[in-house]
Amino acid sequence: MSRLSTTTAVGALTLRPVDPLTDAVLLHGWLTHPKSAFWMMQDARLVDVERAYMELAADEHQQAHLGLHDGVPAFLTERYDPAHRELVGLYEPEPGDVGMHFLVAPTDRPVHGFTRAVITTVMTELFADPATRRVVVEPDVTNTAVHALNAVVGFVPEREIQKPEKKALLSFCTREQFAKAVSA
Repeated sequence: MSRLSTTTAVGALTLRPVDPLTDAVLLHGWLTHPKSAFWMMQDARLVDVERAYMELAADEHQQAHLGLHDGVPAFLTERYDPAHRELVGLYEPEPGDVGMHFLVAPTDRPVHGFTRAVITTVMTELFADPATRRVVVEPDVTNTAVHALNAVVGFVPEREIQKPEKKALLSFCTREQFAKAVSA
């Protein structure tokens, strides 16, 4: 993902690459927060977060971006190649498949429509790459809130899969499904 800036109904959303050392304290606070339980990093130490994002930054098959809302850090997104990370051996990847994770920072003052604006911005950026044919996600089967949000932007569940750390709902969204969902 490149540095993207879009104006949405909730304000300007911008993406920039995660700096593992500079952003680690912020990300540690987000990832260990009870509202981020599905990221399974509740017990992570600061050094664990630094190490995880340093490894991710060094990996040619993954990228992490910090999302800013009107210039203030507000979300995290990760892009990965499912043929090489996360889903290896769990489904048959197709050319143009791109895996995605996102996390909206925990807040006591939620903004109506913010999470939808975030996922729409992330998906827009993923599909800005002409090589991306479909986006693949694998949220925890019990994360019903994200399943509903995924459906709003065009994801269609395929099946449950067993990952080492969780039972996940494998879902896909093609460029056409996304375009139809966001234009509705």
